[in-house]
Amino acid sequence: MTTTDLPRSLLPTLPGRYYTDPAIFAREQEKIFEADWFCAVRCADLAAPGAFETVRIGRESVIVARARDGKLGAFLNVCRHRGARLCTEEAGQVKRAFQCMYHAWTYGLDGKLIAAPNLTGMPDVDRTEYGLTRVHLREWLGYAWVSLAGEPPSFEGTVMADVADRLGGLPELDAYGIEDLALGKRIEYDVKANWKQIIENFMECYHCATIHPELTEVLPEFADGYAAQYFVGHGAEFGEEVAGFTVDGSEGVERLPGVGEHQDRRYYAITVRPQVFVNLVPDHVILHRMFPLAPDRTLVRCDWLYLPGVVESGVDLSRSVELFHRVNQQDFEACERCQLAMDSRSYARGGVLVPSEHHIGAFHDWVRARTEG
Repeated sequence: MTTTDLPRSLLPTLPGRYYTDPAIFAREQEKIFEADWFCAVRCADLAAPGAFETVRIGRESVIVARARDGKLGAFLNVCRHRGARLCTEEAGQVKRAFQCMYHAWTYGLDGKLIAAPNLTGMPDVDRTEYGLTRVHLREWLGYAWVSLAGEPPSFEGTVMADVADRLGGLPELDAYGIEDLALGKRIEYDVKANWKQIIENFMECYHCATIHPELTEVLPEFADGYAAQYFVGHGAEFGEEVAGFTVDGSEGVERLPGVGEHQDRRYYAITVRPQVFVNLVPDHVILHRMFPLAPDRTLVRCDWLYLPGVVESGVDLSRSVELFHRVNQQDFEACERCQLAMDSRSYARGGVLVPSEHHIGAFHDWVRARTEG
């Protein structure tokens, strides 16, 4: 399907094979997830030296660990001796080192080879050269962003630019002080859908009136089908009778002190390519991290972040969390319904985008440019 085959109101989508073909998914792993900055771990989850998480990034397993000097490091989860997987746990705590269970090659928290059977008899072995393969790491917004690329793209020109382009400038995001917030709730969703289905869904609100009754009660303009992301710098305004971003519209918790009057009673949604969503409201921030596992499976970790004092107080956050939890469930069910039809002959050439979805076409162009070039 081409643009010349369609009425001016419609744009073509990606063909169905982009959501099912293992070869296309492999190219996305190589050209996108292993090449760009990937939001891997919340820094506060690795508070003490020796704390680590293993993260799937593209085709690689990556260890993110806190060293004894307090710094975070990221390494490929592969022993340099015979290639055994070093850490099989998703998260854990070691005292001083990682040891391979196969031949006991042992690596410090900085990745350096520190011990191995008979290593003293091999004085020509450089312990740094044969240490763990280090990958690039950058901390921002309280998260560790990792790039597997030999020469990673500019963080400012990619990750930060996506935020600035959406909000009209980074100071608009700085007002929320995300790096100083505390985790109030985390929910994981195992979604049986391609990662692009989830991004496309998040970028548009043509579906909001159909499947998000709670959300459109809080944000009435979403019922008209235009998502906040369609307009640079725009935040969807709360309804007149709505007191807070909660499942029943009741009052939320303490407002973030940096939020300006022009940001109060508004919701901002940001897509940070390739796998992060940031949702801003006056009293908390919701951040999604996607981990694409297969052409038809994506793990989504969703964090609800509040002022530390709010979390420490033990105040009931359930009405605050429940609103976007329901939105997530509704969205992911819709994505799974779409995924079921992606290999249908009816969708072989793809579908169409209506005017309120035309900005999704730019995302499709980005995917094509990255994977077909």
